[in-house]
Amino acid sequence: MSAEHTPSRLVRMEADALLALAERLEGPMAVDFDRAVERVLACGQARGRIVVTGMGKSGIVAQKIAATLSSTGSPALFLHPAEAVHGDLGMIVEDDLAIALSASGETEEILRLLATLKRMGNALISFVCDMKSTLAAASDVALDCSVPAEACGLGLAPTASTTAMLALGDALAIAVSLRKGFRAEDFAALHPGGKLGKRLSSVRQLMRSGDEIPRVAPETPMKDVIYEMSRKKLGMTTVERGGRLAGIISDGDLRRLLERDGPDGLRKTAGEVMNPSPKTIAAGEMAVRGLHTMEEKKITSLIVVDGEERIEGVLHLHDLWRTELI
Repeated sequence: MSAEHTPSRLVRMEADALLALAERLEGPMAVDFDRAVERVLACGQARGRIVVTGMGKSGIVAQKIAATLSSTGSPALFLHPAEAVHGDLGMIVEDDLAIALSASGETEEILRLLATLKRMGNALISFVCDMKSTLAAASDVALDCSVPAEACGLGLAPTASTTAMLALGDALAIAVSLRKGFRAEDFAALHPGGKLGKRLSSVRQLMRSGDEIPRVAPETPMKDVIYEMSRKKLGMTTVERGGRLAGIISDGDLRRLLERDGPDGLRKTAGEVMNPSPKTIAAGEMAVRGLHTMEEKKITSLIVVDGEERIEGVLHLHDLWRTELI
């Protein structure tokens, strides 16, 4: 292999393509990119979908862009341009937005879609390397994906250009999601499965609730407090007054009580021993946020409360271990 075509050199060529794209996005192309973002947002407001299309390697990138858009709150689908002219054009409806990927801007299968898109009034965004191409001229917004050179040794196989298209698609999807105020909670709702789904679990999904919650009243004798803690096996108990959280007693509090007062400590009540300022979390928060709080405060549980400090549950470190969040 020649020095000009070593693996590291080929990767640098693709990196150079991305740097060139970044520079264009910071220059005049920024206006066109913002117009593309506005088109996608308008499509969503009209309850339309984003139809992403491309042929060959560009088609594979188009599939990934459609998936990224969908997972970040912008419903999208992939349309194979060759299948489209044999009936799949029925997938496109009036309020949909089309995004077409073609390095040359002259891909025959995509150009054959233009008449139908224009007749139906669909907006068209294109990712092209030739801004003077037929596709670019027909687009409402054309985004420049040109590269200094393909990383292929022959300069023919789509490599750097498809990398630039992929990065531009990611940038568009994320820019739209930020403008829409897409939240971690929204992302979690679209990713319920696998390791990612576990990391995005809410506190409500993992907390102990109902009879699993250890509860005592402030006037409860410490002997009964110990019994409740042992029975619920969470190493702590909530202290509840009038239906609301008054405090917490943990194994550590109990140990410190006995070290300080000996057996006399057991004559006290929960209200005399409790920590009146326990760490709490809302049921709608992400479980990983609860984990961060536990790690920061070096505690093993958080009390889940509503806006009026009513106890809804207990999030315990063991629950996070069990779901492989840790």
